[in-house]
Amino acid sequence: MLSPASIWKVGAGYGFLAVGLGAFGAHGLQARDMPAKSIKNWETASQYLLVHSVVLLGVSLHPRYSRSRYTAPLLIAGVTAFSGSIYGLVLGSDRLRKILGPVTPIGGKSSPCRL
Repeated sequence: MLSPASIWKVGAGYGFLAVGLGAFGAHGLQARDMPAKSIKNWETASQYLLVHSVVLLGVSLHPRYSRSRYTAPLLIAGVTAFSGSIYGLVLGSDRLRKILGPVTPIGGKSSPCRL
C-alpha cells in the first residue's frame, strides 16, 4: 500500500512530466517534422497524464481512497501503461510499435478513472 505522501509525490511528478512532455510535443515534435496524427496522439497522452496527476493528488488527500490498496496503484499502472505506450509508439521503431500497440488499450482499461 502506498502512503498518502507517496501518492502525492507520484501525482506531482506525473504533473511535472505531463507539462514537460506536452511542451516537447508542441515544440520538439513539430521541429522533427512528425505527422499530425503523431502529434495529436502525443497531445492525448499528455492530457491523460495531466488529468491523472490531478486525480492522484486528490486521492492522496482523501481520507478513504488514500488508504485503499487498489485506487492509487491502478491509477498509476493505468496511466503509465496508456500514456507511456503512446509516447513509445510515437517515438519508437517499428519493432517497438508491435510490442507497445497492444499495451495502450490495456492501460486505458486498467485505470478506474477513464475519461
